[in-house]
Amino acid sequence: MKIIVCAKQVPDTNEVKIDPVKNTLIREGVPSILNHDDANALEEALKIKDAYPDTHITVITMGPPQAKDMLTECLAMGADEGILLSDRAFAGSDTWATSNALAAAIKKIDDYDLVFAGRQAIDGDTAQVGPQIAEKLELPQVTYVKEFSFADKEITVKRALEDGYELIKIKMPCVLTAIKELNHPRYMSIPGIYDATKKTIAVWNAADIAVDIDKVGLEASPTNVYRSFTPAPKGKGTMVDGEGEKEQAQKLLVGLKTKHII
Repeated sequence: MKIIVCAKQVPDTNEVKIDPVKNTLIREGVPSILNHDDANALEEALKIKDAYPDTHITVITMGPPQAKDMLTECLAMGADEGILLSDRAFAGSDTWATSNALAAAIKKIDDYDLVFAGRQAIDGDTAQVGPQIAEKLELPQVTYVKEFSFADKEITVKRALEDGYELIKIKMPCVLTAIKELNHPRYMSIPGIYDATKKTIAVWNAADIAVDIDKVGLEASPTNVYRSFTPAPKGKGTMVDGEGEKEQAQKLLVGLKTKHII
């Protein structure tokens, strides 16, 4: 089986700050990580490879040259090949433009059975790129994959919903997007790290993937960010003291009535 995993290098959101004047993300000096949901997608591909050793996993990403570090991490986890789409023409792409580039790259690879991606990226939370890739490749798709199994060329997926789940059967080739409940991503291994350092990561530009240059980049992106901001902090909470739960409850009721909340 041949699997393509679409991954993204994202800023570690625990350390991202907002410029109070420009209202934009401050990315300088912020470490980058493998997007969480994409790690789940990669792990599921690796689980298939564990069961079927002849499986070949290609991880593809679009980003600046430093995104190679993330691809090397994926190789150290067990992926076979890494491809970086990097070109100034891609800069500023929104989800629509990004999916155009990724779909063009997948078309160039051509030989694959399954495309796996994370549900969404933690720096955008749109959950749009995976479905858009499927539409542009004219492939069937299932999002929010919570459980996964396959036999021959048919996949059985449990798709998470807000109040339950759907059980769906889908034939390959197809596109699936993973959520964190699907699995627990593995760590890099020492032998994997050693092997990853010996592998060459391919770098493709816009010409290499024959993408329409008018469908990628900032100018081609229909989405515009009006403003980014940090929500105002909430007021300090009030601790209710008392000897025992009954006294605490009484004081809480008195306090709520005093503030005319109840």
